[in-house]
Amino acid sequence: MLLDIQGGIGPATRDYLVRGLEQAADQQAAAVVLRIDTPGGLDAATRDINQAILASKVPVIGWVAPQGARAASAGTYILYACHLAAMAPATSMGAATPVQMGGGGPGTPPAVPGGEGGTPSAARPPNKPPSQPSDQPPANDPPAPSADAPSPPSGDAMTRKAVNDSVAYLRSLAELRGRNVEFAEQAVRNAATLTAEQALKQKVVEIVADDIDSLLAQADGRTVRLRDGAVTLTTRGKPVTSVEPDWRFKLLAVLTNPSVAYMLLLAGMYGLLLEGYNPGAVLPGVFGAICLLLALYALQVLPVNYAGVALIVLGVVLMALEFTMPSFGVLGIGGLVALIVGSLILFDTDVPGFGVPGQLILGIGVTSALGFMGVIWLAARTRNRPVTTGADEMVGHRAIALEDFTGHGHVRIRGEVWQAQSSMPVARGQPVQVLALAGLVLHVTPVEAPPDVRSGARPRDTGARP
Repeated sequence: MLLDIQGGIGPATRDYLVRGLEQAADQQAAAVVLRIDTPGGLDAATRDINQAILASKVPVIGWVAPQGARAASAGTYILYACHLAAMAPATSMGAATPVQMGGGGPGTPPAVPGGEGGTPSAARPPNKPPSQPSDQPPANDPPAPSADAPSPPSGDAMTRKAVNDSVAYLRSLAELRGRNVEFAEQAVRNAATLTAEQALKQKVVEIVADDIDSLLAQADGRTVRLRDGAVTLTTRGKPVTSVEPDWRFKLLAVLTNPSVAYMLLLAGMYGLLLEGYNPGAVLPGVFGAICLLLALYALQVLPVNYAGVALIVLGVVLMALEFTMPSFGVLGIGGLVALIVGSLILFDTDVPGFGVPGQLILGIGVTSALGFMGVIWLAARTRNRPVTTGADEMVGHRAIALEDFTGHGHVRIRGEVWQAQSSMPVARGQPVQVLALAGLVLHVTPVEAPPDVRSGARPRDTGARP
């Protein structure tokens, strides 16, 4: 059976490989081939995969392929755990130094086995080229360290603890499989790497094979040790069944994509806020609840900085409060800053394949800022518009005087009789304009000459603006 490890190693890869090994055991496969091409991944997922390989009832052959592939960082740990290790020509492995979580701040524990392949500047002497011609000794062939001359410690205490733990873990796998222990240590401490030919020469892998048929032919007859005892491989000429990722793997891969998880988190919070502003709308609440639950599932299996989650939630809440509390933009601007900062520190971008692109964060920030400014502009525009409901709406409208008065009198407006106050003489039936409303008294002023009362003509109270 052929299983593929491609891209960053995470929860979806772990689920796919564990179920694939179980399927191989149920079908009594002669062997399982893990075709590896990965830049690294998460520590928890890698250790779960290795535990499944160590407990497998079927021999597992790790094969770095096709040509041009690599088994960097977490891929090196998996390759060492396999019962038989192989590489295709023009491939590489190594660079298994753990990287720090949460942006690599001081004192933050590294928890991921390696980042992108390559040697850090601290591990390479100044002015030394990263590679040498083929006729010279390879730069990544480290001298075997003696037991009484350990590598000098570097970095803070948490970094040393994580590096030493990773060294012990990879050395234990190398000792179990009878492979090069010294390179295992150098791959962790100094991010050392090897090509396929170098790895074969230094006994890091057992086979170099161009294709799957050559791999199975070279593996045939070799003896590997499983948990239940030694097994001799009979793989020559065996048919190969490729296990393709199913819908479960694809769904987990989408949900555990940091960008998707980030968008689900925002969509869930905005959906619940819209439901709160419009009770009974139902759709925003249902959509927001589903998105939020999916986001929480993704966040609990990803390398998340929960301070970033808290800042994102705080930012959304502050921007929502800006629309209900007169803070003159303080809450909205503070919420926008909290949203952007939380987005930047939400995931560890040093882990290959598990960071949120900066363009996405920038787009979310700009969109939120434009939306916030748009709402503020609409609110300011609304303040300048005349009142259209309530008692204050009468200001500027016309009324009809019900009696002759100077000072205090009564007028009719919108079919209602109101007390009125005028500093100018007003005749019965004369149109007046409402200047202001003070309690239950309208301040009015005449706008037209009084009608000819002898003709009985009286202007109609329309309540319209002049």
